[in-house]
Amino acid sequence: IVLFTSSIFAQVGLNKLAQSTMNFQLVSISPKASSMGEAFYSIGVGSESVFYNPAGLSLTKHQYDVTLNYTQWIADINYLGGAVSYNLDNYGTVALSALTVDYGTIYGTQLDPLSSSPTGYIETGNVSNVGAYSFGLSYAKSINEKFSIGGNVRLVGQNLGTNTFVSGISKENKATKLVFDAGVLYNTGFKNFRFGMAIRNFSSNIKREEISEQLPLTFTMGGAIDVLKFINDNENDELTFAIDFLHSNSYSERINLGAEYKFLGMVALRAGYQTNRDIASWSAGIGVNTILSDYKLEVNYSFSKMDIFNNVNRLSLNIAF
Repeated sequence: IVLFTSSIFAQVGLNKLAQSTMNFQLVSISPKASSMGEAFYSIGVGSESVFYNPAGLSLTKHQYDVTLNYTQWIADINYLGGAVSYNLDNYGTVALSALTVDYGTIYGTQLDPLSSSPTGYIETGNVSNVGAYSFGLSYAKSINEKFSIGGNVRLVGQNLGTNTFVSGISKENKATKLVFDAGVLYNTGFKNFRFGMAIRNFSSNIKREEISEQLPLTFTMGGAIDVLKFINDNENDELTFAIDFLHSNSYSERINLGAEYKFLGMVALRAGYQTNRDIASWSAGIGVNTILSDYKLEVNYSFSKMDIFNNVNRLSLNIAF
């Protein structure tokens, strides 16, 4: 962490903006993660961890784990994602995941040099076939009681409608790519102190017309600790502090901070803060879980404060058995 922090200060003068495409993959869809400022790479477990650090997939305690997430994002954009995992015991854990993005209503325009309009373009109506998606296959395994590894292979795509040139030729703006994620988790065994690292969106470039674009490659390293372990070993109460350091090819370094207080073994209160963001800052949320007929049910909600745009709400349902 000290080495990584030093690299942050070494690159303060750099301004890495708008250097990647398919940035829908950077949006957090888990209310549990988002309410903690997305400081989630060292604490996420089960099926929802495939969207962050896939190594956490190996730590699920149930044979089946299913997560459904809904995010009401900014600018009339909505995310719907989910994952299902299957525990193979000593052979590891596998999972399938899916994510779809609805960009809402997009109004199209077309250059028209012959138009009498002073703007030089005409409106073409609503743009159809606009959205994005990601479908993934994941695998994770605990090497021993402290160390876990995991990875994703995902097919991601983005449809940006069809544009018609002045010559009358139309072109569909579609792109698909095979993307890889990998992560590790290590629990020191001391007061539940653990740390994790993950690299996400590793892929070759996409070429649109004459421009070659990168996907939003992100390296994240973080740690978390349960401070209540210094007082007692009550399994029903936890107070976890987490911090993540992010290094990306599309923006300068960021730090995410989060805290989660679990009590009575049923309720979790969360809060977090993200640094170096243009519109995002603090977030908060709540989670409730219970056991019904050997089924573990968990509902999570988060609220994220946004500047300029509407605030963001997220909701998820997790079922494990």
